[in-house]
Amino acid sequence: MNRFVSFLLLIGLAGGAAAQGTQGNPGLKYTYAEIGYGQVNFDSPDVDGDGFSIGGSFALTDQFHLFGNYGTTDLDFDIDATTFDLGFGFNRPISNNIDFVATLSYVYVEFDAPGFGSADDNGLGAGLGLRALVNPQIELFGGVEYIDLSDSGSDTALGLGARYNFNEQFAVGFAGNWSDDASSYTLTGRMYF
Repeated sequence: MNRFVSFLLLIGLAGGAAAQGTQGNPGLKYTYAEIGYGQVNFDSPDVDGDGFSIGGSFALTDQFHLFGNYGTTDLDFDIDATTFDLGFGFNRPISNNIDFVATLSYVYVEFDAPGFGSADDNGLGAGLGLRALVNPQIELFGGVEYIDLSDSGSDTALGLGARYNFNEQFAVGFAGNWSDDASSYTLTGRMYF
């Protein structure tokens, strides 16, 4: 159950923390709002589900940003899960079209299951990643996310994805996350400000 709870949080964070950017490289913006739809498949326990998320990021300076995400997931056996994170990030260009990104966040998860009631947990999340602007329309991103919850333990996942920028204001993205016991896939729509 520990990996189950931790990985569910990683799904919620995937659209936000792993995809932060920088003002230092043209086209890699990170003041935005986004909405996403995702699916998750757990190996142990054998539980699948899907859900929606909303999130955003705000540039404090060229190298620092705040971000937050909220998500709901409907799982097998009528289990409902809610995730929330709020964090701080550092972003720095390492070339003309690649950024290094590091994040630290507070994370919260709550489960509601018929006949069992609800349970919640919280902890800290951390991430390291890269963003690369292939051309003005195509961005690739990837990284590693680690979450340590107070009662449910910790988990680490690898995330990879791509984003297509229609123009300077709108983009769509697709990302996958994988840990030892689960995988997830998320489609997002993003509006830059």
